[in-house]
This record gives sequence, C-alpha cells and structure tokens, in this order.
Amino acid sequence: MLQTPRGGAGNGTASADHRLMSIGAVLNALRDEFPEVTISKIRFLEAEGLIEPQRTPSGYRKFSPEDVERLAHVLRMQRDHYLPLKVIREHLEALERGERPSLPTLGRQRDGGGAEGLDEAEEPTAARVGREELLAVAEIDERQLDEWETYGLVARLPDGGYDAEAVTVASLVVELGRFGIEPRHLRAMKAAADREAGLVDQVVAPLRRHRNPQTRAHAEARTKELAGLTGKLHSALVQTALGVRVP
Repeated sequence: MLQTPRGGAGNGTASADHRLMSIGAVLNALRDEFPEVTISKIRFLEAEGLIEPQRTPSGYRKFSPEDVERLAHVLRMQRDHYLPLKVIREHLEALERGERPSLPTLGRQRDGGGAEGLDEAEEPTAARVGREELLAVAEIDERQLDEWETYGLVARLPDGGYDAEAVTVASLVVELGRFGIEPRHLRAMKAAADREAGLVDQVVAPLRRHRNPQTRAHAEARTKELAGLTGKLHSALVQTALGVRVP
C-alpha cells in the first residue's frame, strides 16, 4: 500500500533541504504522467488540505519527495477512479492512521454529488498564469523575465498572462542556469524549436483547413502527437551527439 505522509518537507535537516523542490520543478516532474496538471491545480489541492508543502520565509512553496508522491497519488485517484476530493481526503487520512482501506470506484459523476473538486480544479482559467505568479514560481525578478522575453524563451499572451508551458520553460531555464548556461545561450535551441514547430505545422495545416469539422478537430490531436515525437527525436539526437544516454 502506498504511504503518503503529510508534511514530508518539514524536518529541517540540511539533507532534506537539498531535496526540496519548487512548485515549478514539481510541475515539470509530474508533466510526463499528468500532462494537464497546472500550477493552479496544485494550489487548489493545497487549499483543500490534500498536500501541505513547506514554506520558505519569503513564502515560496517547497515540496519534499514525499509531498510529490502524495500529490501524484491524489492525481491518480482523480484520473483513474474519478473520486471526489472528500473521498480522496478520507482515504488519505485512513492511510495516515495506519489503516489499509480499499479504494472505492465511484465512476465519473457530474450531477453535483461527487465531482465538485474535479470541476473546480479543472476550470479553463487554470491553464494560464499571471506575471507575478510566473515570477514567484520561477523565483526570478522582473529583469530576468524581461531578458527571457527578449530572447523569445517565454512570451506574453494578449491578455498579459502566460500559458502553462511558460512555467515549464521557466523552470528549465533556471535549472540550466545552475550549470552556467545563460538565457542568451538558449537562442539556438529556441530557433531549432521554431523550425520543428514549422515542420509540424506544414503537416497538420491541410487538416486544419479541411471542410469536415471532425477532420479539423483531429488536427489538434495530430499536432500533439507530432510534437511529442519531434521532442523525443531531438532528445535522442542530442544524446547521440554527446555520446551519452540519459535514463
């Protein structure tokens, strides 16, 4: 049985502090299994008491590996069993008491009795973040974000906010910076990504222009599929060029 201790980030030891993750890093770690997860959803689950990350003196969230495991467990129960948050919370509380509760399967409920947590956590606005939120998640200042925008690494939406992918990009730029790789060094990667996007767009453009609505709808799924394949190919080519294999 999966154990999901609460507050795993709070033991205060140096080794534990070294393992703590920002909310942006957590988002990036979960994206492979949960591509639709957003900063807003993580915060919503925290507000509901399902996770309790540690806070720095300046107010930033810091997640331990146990916190991330617990969060993934909650997301799986929502995704695989369509459980409302109340049932998930009761299940986790039973685990904390040392019990071995069976996991109920309620089926997808949208009639007001069971999926209120799912509906609130998956509002369309959750896919966007504001400028202040992006600064807080990436733990950067205005000057750094302005620099990233100059190099095209992140871009504002017409309403002044940023899409969910900007959070992933921001966390990766920060991680690369720890190895001495500066944003200006990433312009070549941005140019390569633009070329890859252009290639995908050429393939799906006929589908988008098709008269059949179902065919046009299929263009989005095909775009995501091709984006995933080009991303994997890019990673494999880089590893081949370096003569290494990343597990």
